[in-house]
Amino acid sequence: MSTTAPATSLAASLTPSPEDRFSFGLWTVGWAARDQFGTASRPDLDPLASVRKLKELGAWGFTFHDNDLIPFDATEAERERLIGELKRTMDDTGMVCEMVTTDTFAEPVFKDGAFTSNDRRVRRYGLRKVLRNVDLAAELGATTFVMWGGREGSEYDSSKDLLASLERYAEGIDTVAGYIKSQGYDLRIGLEPKPNEPRGDIFLPTVGHALAFIERLEHGDVVGVNPETGHEQMATLNYTHGLAQALWAEKLFHIDLNGQNGPMYDQDLVFGHGNLISAFFTVDLLENGFPSRPGAYQGARHFDYKPSRTEHLDGVWDSAAANMRMYLALKERAVAFRQDPEVQEALEQAGVLELAEPTLAEGEDLQSFLADRGAYEDLDLTGPSERNYGFVRLHQLAVEHLMGARG
Repeated sequence: MSTTAPATSLAASLTPSPEDRFSFGLWTVGWAARDQFGTASRPDLDPLASVRKLKELGAWGFTFHDNDLIPFDATEAERERLIGELKRTMDDTGMVCEMVTTDTFAEPVFKDGAFTSNDRRVRRYGLRKVLRNVDLAAELGATTFVMWGGREGSEYDSSKDLLASLERYAEGIDTVAGYIKSQGYDLRIGLEPKPNEPRGDIFLPTVGHALAFIERLEHGDVVGVNPETGHEQMATLNYTHGLAQALWAEKLFHIDLNGQNGPMYDQDLVFGHGNLISAFFTVDLLENGFPSRPGAYQGARHFDYKPSRTEHLDGVWDSAAANMRMYLALKERAVAFRQDPEVQEALEQAGVLELAEPTLAEGEDLQSFLADRGAYEDLDLTGPSERNYGFVRLHQLAVEHLMGARG
């Protein structure tokens, strides 16, 4: 009996709706494909028109850097005009501005960073730029303020007092976090880790670095992380593991989804167009939760990708739609995977469910544990040594669900 879904039901299942909470950065569809080796291969897009088009495609929300909407050298009057036009567009479309961030990397003034620049004037300028856009984020109803330190780092170890760099970085983030709290804004900061590019060595290169940094902050309670698929994978790290650690730490404040093929430059492909099996397990975690703690991630499914340089205007919107369709297809497969009785049995055999049982029994103290000869001295190691965990079988079931080979 065929398990292939009818074309009409498949199309319906891959049609996005606001309930899916898909959002896009305006810099994604708006990228005109300028790079280090070539000029733009398509026209610049009007960001307000992009908001309308994304709504038409089924997106729920959008995000932006300040300078995606407002030119860097805009007058105050021009800034206010553009913000007013964005508000009217939001009212007309019902689109949600769920996150705002600040460009502290594109202009020459930030060539040595913003919060960690060796030039104190730049640090003060960068902090003011960020704070005024925190106000903007609150004005637009955003709940997350992402901070990517793309220029915070160095190419030469001799160029930085690394202790002072971390102190200045913490000072900057704490100042912003303290300001958010003092203003009573419903905002949280999401630090966005990245291992390299554009700086040779960026500060806070991974989720783990960022989480450790947050622990030292005075106002770390409103600071979390915004992990990106490609940023983790270009450092040969496991993105799903990074998300899991952030969830465990209760610090997953936002996510950036895209595609990446291993340790190379930041490709920013459509989500799922890189490491597909990793994308499957990312969606499995986001939609199903942990086996020991089921439940879907409550935040936006945010795409931070770039339409390929080969695409023209139609291709921009084809690629935006592809992100949402890929996510929905993977969600369908991931939900079926977890609900499959054979998978449940395989999880049991593999000990995945047993892992949630504490190693020490409830009420067992260390003295009692050390006195339990059955835990060590008298344990017959034959059973554990000869146990067949069945990890390969379990993973094969996942792959078959991913490929649509199972119902």
